[in-house]
Amino acid sequence: MTSPLTVTPTTALVLIDLQNDYFDGGKWPLSGTAEAAAEAANLLSAFRKASMPVIHVRHEFASDDAPFFTPGSTGAVIHETVLPLEGEPVIVKQRINAFLETGLKAVLDERQVTKLVVVGAMSHMCIDAVVRAAADDGYEVVVAHDACATRALEFNGEVVPAQQVHTAFMSALAFGYATVTDTQTLTASLSQ
Repeated sequence: MTSPLTVTPTTALVLIDLQNDYFDGGKWPLSGTAEAAAEAANLLSAFRKASMPVIHVRHEFASDDAPFFTPGSTGAVIHETVLPLEGEPVIVKQRINAFLETGLKAVLDERQVTKLVVVGAMSHMCIDAVVRAAADDGYEVVVAHDACATRALEFNGEVVPAQQVHTAFMSALAFGYATVTDTQTLTASLSQ
């Protein structure tokens, strides 16, 4: 979608899974997580200055033998770059789709949110799932592509570099589910 971006008081920033295990030194580091988190932090600051809703989502697997985000671990904690402030909701999920078996929709409805700005990780999993679910449920969705991160994937013996994975998923979302833009454009629209 290429429609002009309008940010209103019913727009919420939703930060998905920017947790320690996705950063260097974590159990499941992604490509470009620090850079994506820095862009997410810029948006977070802009939303806070505009007194607009901010919702944090973090993943925590149910089992201690999970590959990352194990219960109670340091790796499952939201990264210091985008730590929630008191009063900002934190939704804990155990599924890829942040709407599934969580209170995310109730939190959005309580704040009369109709539009989401989505950032976080991983582009090809939780970002993709939440954007499609939100759009299917009638929300208008915007994705800040430079505030999202992923990792290389392998299929049928071929390694797909992280940047190609990210590009493929952002282009698919832009094709029919969301406006996909950059943080600078979004931040500028908030200051108007």
